Amino acid sequence: MSSTVAPLTVHGMSASGNCHKVRLLLEQLGTRYAWVEVDVPGGQTRTPQFLALNPNGRVPVLQRRDGRVLTESNAILYWLAEGTPYLPTDGSQRAQALGWMFFEQYSHEPCIAVARFFCGWTGLDSSRRAELPRLRERGHQALAVMEQHLARHDWFTGPAYGIADIALHAYTAVAHHGGIALDDDSSIRAWLQRVGQTAGFVPMPQPDARVLERIGRSS
Repeated sequence: MSSTVAPLTVHGMSASGNCHKVRLLLEQLGTRYAWVEVDVPGGQTRTPQFLALNPNGRVPVLQRRDGRVLTESNAILYWLAEGTPYLPTDGSQRAQALGWMFFEQYSHEPCIAVARFFCGWTGLDSSRRAELPRLRERGHQALAVMEQHLARHDWFTGPAYGIADIALHAYTAVAHHGGIALDDDSSIRAWLQRVGQTAGFVPMPQPDARVLERIGRSS
């Protein structure tokens, strides 16, 4: 879709869970948008052109047709979901949804997503891989918090599926890429299935073959 026609343009990396969150909600909303693939490993987020969009040098970036720019995946989700069924109208439920989204960025993503990155996007001899045992331990701790919640509730966004579920789904669904299995998390596995059955759901694309090979050798 042409960015001159679409009301929104997303600059993102398809294999990134943070970027896929935005794509998933846009697809489920049926919103027209253009996707600009960004080569993050190749340094494209450090170019002057990209830094003019986001001085923090990170994806995703959502660019509106009026020129305004939004950054940070969960902030983008919140803006997109305003006035839709994906964000509760009840103030307490909205706050709970935000709480889970803060949890995702503070306790979940820094472990599960980073373990995945080290396994798939660093060399097998990288010194950074020494951090994997600690990341996996902390990742399982975050998953245990989710498992406890899901043993009693179907969703994280109040009584229905919404943006907190989208935020937590992205990297949970590919936690195994970082050597973090969900074998003992039956409630999480059932929730992942429920998310996958929601209208308009699209899975995150698989990384390229070289990344998958590294992931397989890192398990």
